Order: sequence, then structure tokens, then C-alpha cells
Amino acid sequence: MAINKNHLFDELDGVKCAIVETNVSQERVEFLKKLLTFNQFEVMVVLSPPPKASPAPKPVDDTEPLAEIEEEIKADETFTVGVTDVAFNSTNAIFGNAAS
Repeated sequence: MAINKNHLFDELDGVKCAIVETNVSQERVEFLKKLLTFNQFEVMVVLSPPPKASPAPKPVDDTEPLAEIEEEIKADETFTVGVTDVAFNSTNAIFGNAAS
């Protein structure tokens, strides 16, 4: 159970983690992972579940190759980033310790 909406937990690859960010791009994952690892956190990254939306319409003609459509879907992949330290709170980490 989260303390508040800024202190979320989830299980990533079977490990209880404090969630840093969800639905982030590959570039953002690389930045966060480098930053958090430098600060001695163990970082977990998993694919975010696909958004709940209606399926994309099928092309009217068969001229668009399926491989191009699949690459487009992969380009839209997003990730969830978490740390194994469940006391981690991203808001406090950015804006300072609330106890200070």
C-alpha cells in the first residue's frame, strides 16, 4: 500500500520495488538508471503494460508490410523504472527530505 500517490510500490520481475517513473522512453530509462546507480540504488527496469486502448485499425490494402507496423509498435514501447529500496520516495529525493 502506498503512503501517498507519490510513494508507489510494485513488484518488478518478482522483486518488491519503489516506483520511480512509469511509461518512460528508452532514453529516459538510460538517464534514470545512470543517475540512480551513481547514487547507489539497485535499479529494476521492466516493460510497462500496454495502454488500454482500442486496437489499431487494419490497413485497407496489403501494401504496408507487417514488419514496418511491428517496428512502429516497438518504437512506442515504454518502461517502468523502480528501485529495490522501498523507502525511496522520488518526490523527497528531488525536493529534499521532508523530515528536514
